Amino acid sequence: MAFQISPGVNVAEVDATTVVPAVQQTAGAFAGQFRWGPANKVKQIDSEITLSNTFGKPDSTTAVDFFTAANFLSYGNNLSIVRAVGSSANNATDGSTLNVQIKNEDDYEVSYLASNNGNDYGPFAARYPSDLGNSIRVSVCANTENYSTWSYKNYFTSAPGTSDFADSVGGSNDEMHIVVIDYKGQFTGSAGAVLETFSFVSAASDAVINGVTNYYKQVIFNNSKYIYAMDPIQYSSTSSKWGQSAVGRNFSGVTEVVTVDLITGSLSSPTDANIESAYDLFANKENIDIGLVLTGSHSVSVQQYVIDNIAVGRADCVAFISPRYSDVVNQAGNEVSNIQDWLTALSRSSSYVMADSGWKYQFDKYNNTYRWIPLNGDVAGLCVYTDNVRDPWFSPAGFNRGAIKNSIKLSWNPNKSYRDTLYAAGVNPVVSFPGQGTVLFGDKTLLNKPSAFDRINVRRLFITLEKAISQAAKYSMFELNDEFTRAQFIALVSPFLRDIQGRRGITDFRVVCDTTNNTQQIIDSNQFVGDIYIKPARSINYIQLNFIAVGTGVDFVTIVGAA
Repeated sequence: MAFQISPGVNVAEVDATTVVPAVQQTAGAFAGQFRWGPANKVKQIDSEITLSNTFGKPDSTTAVDFFTAANFLSYGNNLSIVRAVGSSANNATDGSTLNVQIKNEDDYEVSYLASNNGNDYGPFAARYPSDLGNSIRVSVCANTENYSTWSYKNYFTSAPGTSDFADSVGGSNDEMHIVVIDYKGQFTGSAGAVLETFSFVSAASDAVINGVTNYYKQVIFNNSKYIYAMDPIQYSSTSSKWGQSAVGRNFSGVTEVVTVDLITGSLSSPTDANIESAYDLFANKENIDIGLVLTGSHSVSVQQYVIDNIAVGRADCVAFISPRYSDVVNQAGNEVSNIQDWLTALSRSSSYVMADSGWKYQFDKYNNTYRWIPLNGDVAGLCVYTDNVRDPWFSPAGFNRGAIKNSIKLSWNPNKSYRDTLYAAGVNPVVSFPGQGTVLFGDKTLLNKPSAFDRINVRRLFITLEKAISQAAKYSMFELNDEFTRAQFIALVSPFLRDIQGRRGITDFRVVCDTTNNTQQIIDSNQFVGDIYIKPARSINYIQLNFIAVGTGVDFVTIVGAA
C-alpha cells in the first residue's frame, strides 16, 4: 500500500485467477534413417504427406523407419523427427572437393552462406546428404545474349538484366535466372522435370526488393528444397564479381552454365552412436514438449539409451519398444524364448517404457511391395487415439481403443498360453482375433515390481498431473511462503484435480500445503512444499463372470439377498 498522510481510499489488485493449464501428451518423437531431409535437426511432421515431402519416399534401406513414423501419424498429427546420418554421408556437389557433409540449414548458414573463400565445392551443392542429390542439375542464365536459346526460357517472363536496386546505386547486369532440374527422375519419377525456379535473383550481395534480400545465395537458402549456392567465385572464371556490392559495379560477362550436374552424393547407415546423438535433441524438456517416444527397429543398445536418457531422464514421456526382427519374424515356435532373451539383454525395469510383442506385415505403396514393420509406432499411436477420444488415463488397449491399423498379418499371433507368459514379463501382446481385427491386448509398463505404475494409464495420468500442476506452480516462484500463498496454491490445484476426478482419472485426492509440510526450516531455506495424494483409477484386465444354476423353486432373495 502506498504511503498516505491524509485519509483516503487506496486500491490494490490481487490476481487469483490463475488456473492449471491444459497439457497434451500426443506429441511423438522419433530419430531414424531417412533418404532425404535435414539431419540432426528436429522437424515437426503432421502427416504422411509431410513426412515424404520432408524426408523423401522410402527405399529398402529406410522403409522400416519411414513406416514406423507413418504408422504413428495414421493415429495423430504431431510427430517430431530427427534424421540420423552416418559420418560418411555426403551432399552431392560438382567441384573438386566432393566429400562435404552439410547436415542442415544451421550448418550451411554458419559455414557457407556468407563465405566466398574459394573452396572447391563448385557453385552448388545438394541440400542434404543423400544419393538423391545425384539426380540434381542446375541451369543458370546470367545474361541477355544467351537467354533466347536457353532451354528453360519459357519458365520466365523475360531475360535477366539490371535490377532496380543495382540501377539505383550505379550497378548493372546483376540479374540471373536459376532452374533446378530432376534430371534423373529420382525425386519426381520423371527424368528432366523442373523442380523449382528462381527468377531475377541478383549476383549482388546487398541486393534487396521491398526490404527483402534478393542476393541469389540468400534467396536459394531461404526458399530451395533441393540445393544450396556455394562459393560464387567457383561458378566460372568470369564470376569473380559475384557476392560483392552492387554499388558502381558491372556484373556483365558471366556466361550461361547450361549443365551443373551434382555428383558423389551418398548415404551411409547411421551407427548406434549417430542415432543416440539424434535422440539427444529430445533430451531437454524445457526445449521440446513430447509425450511418446518411438524406437522403431533400433538395436537393444539404442533402446536402452532412449529409456535411460530420454524417457526416464525427462520423466515426462513414455518410450515404446518392440522386439528385434530376428526375434519374431519367421521364428515359428521360438518367439517367446527369443523375446525373453531380448528382455534379458535389455535389462530395464521402468514405468516409462511400454513393450509390445512383435512386427506387422503391411503394404508399401511407394515401392509396390510388402514389408515387416515393428509395432511400437502403432502402439504409441493408440495412446494418441485414446487421448483424442477419451483421456490419457484411459487404457489404449482392448477392443474399444486398441485396434491396430493397416495390418495384413502379424509376425506371430500369440495364443492364450503365450500371452500369459508375455504379460507376466511386462510385454503387451498384439493379437489378431478372427472377425475382430488386430488388437493391442495389454496395458502394462515394463516395471517389474508390484505398483500402480505397472499400468500405462496410471503412468500417463501422473505425467499429465505432474506436467500441468508444475507449470501452474511456477507462478508461485518468488512469492512469499505464507498462509495466503499456500491457500492460493490449494485453490489452484484442487479444482483441477476435481475435474480429473469427474473425468474418471482418479477416485480421490488430497492436497496438503500448510505449516505441517512448510515448516519454519523449509521456509527459511526458501522452499515451498505441496503434497498431493492421488488415488488413481485402475483399468480392468481380468473379468470374472459367474453363471450360477439354481433350482426352479429357489427364491433369489434367499441366495443373494434383497436388491
